[in-house]
Parts: sequence; structure tokens; C-alpha cells
Amino acid sequence: MSFQAQFEKVRTAPGFIAALDQSGGSTPKALKLYGVPESAYKSEAEMFDLVHAMRTRIITSKAFGGNRILGAILFEMTMDRDVEGIGTAKYLWEKKQVVPFLKVDKGLSDEKDGVQVMKPMPDLGKLLDRAKSKGVFGTKMRSVIKQANAGGIAAVVEQQFQVGKQILAAGLVPIIEPEVDIKSATKVECEQILAREMKGQLDTLPANQKVMLKLTLPSQDDFYADFVKHPRILRVVALSGGYSREEANAKLARNHGMIASFSRALTEGLSAQQSQSQFDAMLDGAIQSIFEASKT
Repeated sequence: MSFQAQFEKVRTAPGFIAALDQSGGSTPKALKLYGVPESAYKSEAEMFDLVHAMRTRIITSKAFGGNRILGAILFEMTMDRDVEGIGTAKYLWEKKQVVPFLKVDKGLSDEKDGVQVMKPMPDLGKLLDRAKSKGVFGTKMRSVIKQANAGGIAAVVEQQFQVGKQILAAGLVPIIEPEVDIKSATKVECEQILAREMKGQLDTLPANQKVMLKLTLPSQDDFYADFVKHPRILRVVALSGGYSREEANAKLARNHGMIASFSRALTEGLSAQQSQSQFDAMLDGAIQSIFEASKT
């Protein structure tokens, strides 16, 4: 029952997806922005305890709920931990009516042909089984496109859909994320090649299967409008990609049918030093602004 309820919520409800999936490499930066310097922890274990405390504070805040937030993307270690004594994915859905997703990629390979494909995921099958047993609805995996190299972009999209089909077969919904670097000198051309490749791959999916796309906010407004309406796509979400929240929201509002899946832009301004009421007020303002930008 809950999978179908979650599917319908993601398909039809207003709102956006909170990306709470900073992993090993990006965690120190996320903590620093939150007001926790590297001197505050002496080991990786302590670092992950601190970031889990930050995520728990966000998830349990009265500002965070399914009325404005459709889903939340978790890091594997967050999925394996509890919030108020309940598994994180279960807590999100049962207490907050927020659909849980899991980041499944193992990071990026070195740049080749102007792109970074995903590193191999030999244990993906086991991870998907574990995610499903914990109540996770879908997954997310990221590649990066830096140059308008047709061969490189085709390789990114092919890998994303190949892994996406494995995720679909496991009974989960994949978020396919071929990020275009916002600093790319050929961003417009990258987006044109990417759209063509994604269209080709979507046509290979059976009629009864749906994926989600997580894309960089495009240079041309409504550039991904055809994907928003595509019968094989459940939802098109946007990443903030290094834009400030204000800039990301302004761009998102001009892309009709796309909703946010922001990470740094969501937590911008939150601090470990804030009182609970200050923290809740800051988070509430951030959530409302992203919610409004996602409604267009």
C-alpha cells in the first residue's frame, strides 16, 4: 500500500525533494557551512555523528513535513541510522509523510571525454534489497557533464539508464541525475546533446515503467518541458548546482513543471549555533521559498 501511496504523492502533489545526501567528500563542507569546523571532530565516525545530528534536526523540525516536501534523499549511512528511535526512511514516511529516496552511487570516476561517469557499483543489488526492506521508495545517482562531447555525454546517459533498469527491476524508482556543470563554457550545447540522448534512452523503457530525472537548471527556460510531459517520467526535479537559493529559486520558477531537489540551497543559513526557534524559522523560510518556486 505505501509504495502506491508514495508513487501517487510524488506524481501529483505540490512540493519538492530535500536532498540530504552529502557523502564522505562533501560532508566537511556541509558541516562547515552549518557552523561546525573540522576541529570539532577527530575521526570520520565523529564527523558522521555530527552530520547525522544536523540531518536529524532538519527532519524533526516542525518546519519539515509532507505538506511542502514530497521526498528526501538520504545518504546510505543516514538510512542505516535512526531518528527518534525509528529507522530514518520509516520515520520520514510514517511521521512526516515524506517519501524516502537513497543515494546509491559510489562517487565519480576521473574526467574522460569531458564527463565523469559513475564509479562501478558491484554491491548495488544488495544495497537495493536493503533499501527496500527499510521502506525506501526510490534512488538517486549522479554523473557530471563538463564539456559538449557527444561521446562522453552518450556514455553518461547510457550508464545512468543501464543502472536505472536494474533499480526498476528491484522494485524501486530511480532518479537519473546527469548534472551539467553550471560553469561549463558549453553548457547550452551540453544540454542539447543531453536532451537528445535522454530521449533516445527513454524510448527503450517499457510502457509501464517510470523514472525521474534530476537536471541542472537549463540555460533556456522550459528547455525540458517535453520531459515534464513524457509518459515514462514520473517527475523532473532540478538541482541547485552551486547557485544561491535566491538564484536557484528564480531560475526554477521560470521552468514550469520542474520541482526542486536542492541540497546546499535548502540548508543555506542554518547553523548549529541557532536556538531551536531560530533554526525552525530559518528552515521554514527556506522551505517556503523553494516550495513556491516549485509550484510554477
